[in-house]
Amino acid sequence: MKHAQHDPEGMLPLTPAVFHILLALADGERHGYGIMQEVAARTDGKLRMGPGTLYGSIKRMLADGLIAESGERPDPVLDDERRRYYRLTDLGLRVAQAEARRLAQLVRVAQIKQLLPQPGIAGGTI
Repeated sequence: MKHAQHDPEGMLPLTPAVFHILLALADGERHGYGIMQEVAARTDGKLRMGPGTLYGSIKRMLADGLIAESGERPDPVLDDERRRYYRLTDLGLRVAQAEARRLAQLVRVAQIKQLLPQPGIAGGTI
């Protein structure tokens, strides 16, 4: 993606899978299966990411510089050495923040158009 390092906005919009992976990594490193578990838990099981989607997205995200493979192991004794751990890069964090702002703006438009209740209005907490 051209100029991605300088312009996170140029990488938007993200696919839902990519955004969910970035969200899963926002609070720490995870391996692939851990990412799948986090996404399923955060969406109450509504989004289940299969291995093909996950690892295809991870491959593209590594190439785009959004995530990096971590050389660290949380506990080598308890961990499977074949597991790969991933972490957000600075670019990945900036892209995730830009996507979150973009989605928040869409939610504001939906509220203005009364597709969603507005915060502060009776029954309008999101």
